[in-house]
Amino acid sequence: MTKEKNLILSDLQIDQRIVRMAYEIYENNLDEKHLVMAGVSDNGFVFASMMSQALEKIAPIKCSVVRVDINKAAPFKEEVQLDNLEEKELNKKSIVLFDDVLNSGKTAAFALKAFLNTNIKKIEVCVMVNRSHKSFPIYPKYKGYELATSINEHVQVILQGKEKGVYLF
Repeated sequence: MTKEKNLILSDLQIDQRIVRMAYEIYENNLDEKHLVMAGVSDNGFVFASMMSQALEKIAPIKCSVVRVDINKAAPFKEEVQLDNLEEKELNKKSIVLFDDVLNSGKTAAFALKAFLNTNIKKIEVCVMVNRSHKSFPIYPKYKGYELATSINEHVQVILQGKEKGVYLF
């Protein structure tokens, strides 16, 4: 028996939340000239790219988008990699870490490893959906949607194409 997908956020609602969060990021980073938007591969990277475009439309802030490659199934086995960014480019920068869904906080906690050996200014976390099943002390500063779910339910975020939306099944 397959579970039925329930639409939680539509294409339009996702876009509205991205604009709202872009304003929140701008308000909390008014003094910044440059932000690093770090997206956890793959959906987090798409989300960071979308947010970068939205932020640059409303604010005089330059954004660099970087992919954070992490083996989500076995984060201990491989090093976390930053794509398209050298360590010196992070010096005294503010970083916003993006992921589509924050469940236990484990993926975000491991993704932060990529930034801990650099002299960064601050790190904030932005997610489209916060499920609040925390096992790690990771709490998003920016969230598109807070969703109380059971541990057996699954949240799927699709940020591109005609199926764009947030689904619960």
